[in-house]
Amino acid sequence: MFELYFYLPALALGLIVGSFLNVVIHRLPRGRSTVSPTSGCPYCGSAIRAHDNLPLLSYLLLRGRCRRCSAPISWRYPLIEALTAALFVACIARFGPSFEAAAAAIFCALLVALAAIDAEHFLLPDKITLPGIFVGLALQPYLPDATILEAVLGVLIGAGALILLINFWYWLREEEGMGLGDVNMLAMIGAFLGWKGAAVTLAAGALLGAFTGLILMIPGKLEARSRLPFGVFLAVGALLALFFGRHWIEFYSRLL
Repeated sequence: MFELYFYLPALALGLIVGSFLNVVIHRLPRGRSTVSPTSGCPYCGSAIRAHDNLPLLSYLLLRGRCRRCSAPISWRYPLIEALTAALFVACIARFGPSFEAAAAAIFCALLVALAAIDAEHFLLPDKITLPGIFVGLALQPYLPDATILEAVLGVLIGAGALILLINFWYWLREEEGMGLGDVNMLAMIGAFLGWKGAAVTLAAGALLGAFTGLILMIPGKLEARSRLPFGVFLAVGALLALFFGRHWIEFYSRLL
């Protein structure tokens, strides 16, 4: 019952952070400031008033359209806000009202931003991943399941594993399979979750990516050489590692 009192503030904070993440997702790949100017309609350019900028609620009240020009508002905005809020609540449910939950929520916010940008632009900005590495290392005293040494190893092993895969794929097919953005993202995940969490993330992300590719190839929506935003699958794998990785690692350790 004590933890229930923290769910509502986590939900509200998640909606607010999700609203800011929408600004980052829209502006950062386009080289625009995430601070100024204030948010505006991309169609008519009118500034969005404060009462029309309430996370999730304003989208519902406006029925997904700009108040001034009636242009459609992308469904991505309420989705990111709702997803971020749900993840913040999940952090409280998983780790309780603690510094662990706060650190996990920061990690989740970074993953949401990276996954959304990669899904739209096939880009994982260094302005998020590289500072994210240092943030993960700095938050290690408050993060579950890893020590600072394991986090450093997570950065090195996470980046090294993907670099080896990139070189192997290039040697095998003479084409780039993924970019350095994926390398930096897995290094950031290793900084937060340690090398074991990075390993779980890479395994889960690769399986999810392969499965998604096969499913999309059946109806002909994807060709064998088509690209997929691997950062999305790394983000999902990292979330699985964050919330369930401990149990998986313990299970496989017992098998070994």
